[in-house]
Amino acid sequence: MTQIANDEKERLRRWRLALGEESSQLSEKDQRLSAALGALYESRSQRKGRGGLGASAPRVSRWLGDIREFFPTPTVQIIQKDAFERLNLKSLMLEPEFLSTLEADVHLVADLISLRSAIPEKTKETARMVVRKVVNELLTRLEHKTVEIVGGAINRSQRTRRPRHANIDWGRTILANLRHFQHEHRTVVPETLIGHQRRTRTRASLDHVMLCVDQSGSMASSVVYASIFAAVLASLPGLAIQLICFDTAIVDLTEQLKDPVDVLFGVQLGGGTDINAALAYCEQHIEQPSKTHLILISDLYEGGNAEAMLARVASLKQSGVKVIVLLALSDDGHPAYNNEHAAKIAAMHCPVFGCTPDQLPDLMAVALTGRDIEQWAASKNIALVRGA
Repeated sequence: MTQIANDEKERLRRWRLALGEESSQLSEKDQRLSAALGALYESRSQRKGRGGLGASAPRVSRWLGDIREFFPTPTVQIIQKDAFERLNLKSLMLEPEFLSTLEADVHLVADLISLRSAIPEKTKETARMVVRKVVNELLTRLEHKTVEIVGGAINRSQRTRRPRHANIDWGRTILANLRHFQHEHRTVVPETLIGHQRRTRTRASLDHVMLCVDQSGSMASSVVYASIFAAVLASLPGLAIQLICFDTAIVDLTEQLKDPVDVLFGVQLGGGTDINAALAYCEQHIEQPSKTHLILISDLYEGGNAEAMLARVASLKQSGVKVIVLLALSDDGHPAYNNEHAAKIAAMHCPVFGCTPDQLPDLMAVALTGRDIEQWAASKNIALVRGA
């Protein structure tokens, strides 16, 4: 009976909070919670003189402190994002004291990138610290899985049964010799050694992965994730990585891949979109089409010549380049995109779909090993765009 009474009490509490009842009906803590949410989500008439957030940095900082007390970090990030969109508070991010109080996430990094040219000198170091924090968190999230999965898929040297000591694959060697286990000595006699042959690989012989990323405003989170993933891939032996970001201009960020923060501050979010020009740039840098994987990350809203863009995709595909189109690289994986262009590219037998960051290492491994991406997508319940 006690549990039923507690459940009923909690149900009534939640209804009072949802309906915004007078403060006399709420506990002191719930009054603060209601005021914090009401400051953002209630209309001016609903607030009845309680006051909103306004544009005062100290007031917003205090409000953020309340929000962090009541909600877990993912919810705080959603509420924070709503506050910036509803109340146009982005100018406050130019103040270092305020910026340091924000809950850092991918969306905040995207906002900082878009404000890059407006950030005053006194705030730049704080901005880099905020971006670095998010980058480190995402590297932790993506790096291990990428190194393990993609590293295992890279076209490595042929195995040999006469390896040098430093090149012995001990795991495979022990498995191959278990039948020679000596019980009295409690050890395995390795009659057969298995290892990797040493082989020098030139850049021309490497698998070439080109990440061609749309940096128009709608693709903000995709740019952040793609930049960090490119930096992780660049750390792997056996791959040649190129990162190209574009709107109506094209910037090749390959040389900055050693530091993802430098990459992100080299991006200029916003502006139009010229996919055809970006693909033309990529085409100029392809030496071995059959060893090239071109991953176009774009919602396919072409601001340039759409017919030329589609023709160029067809030409790249025909030359032997493996073209993959990711309509977004985001946590929800459900993007808005140009349906007509997506269907026409899919009809060229190029995989076209939305992807989450956590699916990207698996996708890359499937692509590098030449497995069927459609089968992989089906196994992950990923909906591919169908050809027109």
